[in-house]
Amino acid sequence: MAEYVNPVYPATFADPFVLRHGGFYYAYGTAPGNADGRAFPVLRSPDLVHWEPLGHALVPPGGTDFWAPEVAWHDGTFYMYYSAQGIDGRDHQLRVATSTDPAGPFVDAGVVLVPDQPFSIDAHPFKDDDGQWYLFYCVDFLELEDDHRVGTGIVVDRMTDMKTLEGRPRMVHRPHEDWHLFLNQRTMYGKVYDWHTVEGAAVLKHDGRYYCFYSGGAWEKDNYGVSWVVADHPLGPYRRPEEGGRALLMSTLQGQLIGPGHNSFVASPAGGETWIVYHAWGPDRTGRRMCIDRLRWDDGRPATDGPTASPRPAPV
Repeated sequence: MAEYVNPVYPATFADPFVLRHGGFYYAYGTAPGNADGRAFPVLRSPDLVHWEPLGHALVPPGGTDFWAPEVAWHDGTFYMYYSAQGIDGRDHQLRVATSTDPAGPFVDAGVVLVPDQPFSIDAHPFKDDDGQWYLFYCVDFLELEDDHRVGTGIVVDRMTDMKTLEGRPRMVHRPHEDWHLFLNQRTMYGKVYDWHTVEGAAVLKHDGRYYCFYSGGAWEKDNYGVSWVVADHPLGPYRRPEEGGRALLMSTLQGQLIGPGHNSFVASPAGGETWIVYHAWGPDRTGRRMCIDRLRWDDGRPATDGPTASPRPAPV
């Protein structure tokens, strides 16, 4: 039986998103840009284990920093959703680029998806069974409400087309747990806050319900991990699992894979399995690298053995 060992790609490849198209898997990630000025490395694989680099995918529209690409295919066009910093002097803003090839080049469409927010990141396009698209993304919340804490949270909006949001975002999830802490006494927006973060939405529909998986905590620290909320409709309202206080799906494997998170999901080659694709630091802390593990459902709840750092059966 074929096996794999995490990480499945040796170079820095944070925020990995995997798209299956035309018999191949294409992975897009956050990493330093290419010498030709493009952003976002793109990889190709027949099996989720062996990855071939194809260069960099995005022709940037200016800017200085680029995060968390995700790609959707619709009516013969590939749409890349990402955030860019430094365009018109602004902080990270969500944008969209298009291509006729999953490997790119992706050319920016000149659209800021959420122009009314000073900061927006981690776009996740989701297509429901009826064909309607939704965009999950992150913004900052500065007000205290219920048990929510100040920091970065997740919202969702309906898409009227692949480049336009309806403009009626609903709150999906805000930080509320100690393990969601990003940084104590962080200076933001001219004030000082104990800043908490939930980010990196990835949505799966299972048994008629919508599971929004998220990563919480500080991306460069041990407390980063993956949990979820669940709803009966993509727009919510979303409910928390009964047990809290920790990352319920995946957390640090001490001394081996640190801070696993910012995941995507994809079907196995034969289509009978769902795999979670995520990044994690190695013990040398030199970069976040792409890892995979199988997702299963135990008594209706999502579960995985990950993060794993020993040989495992490969996807089938």
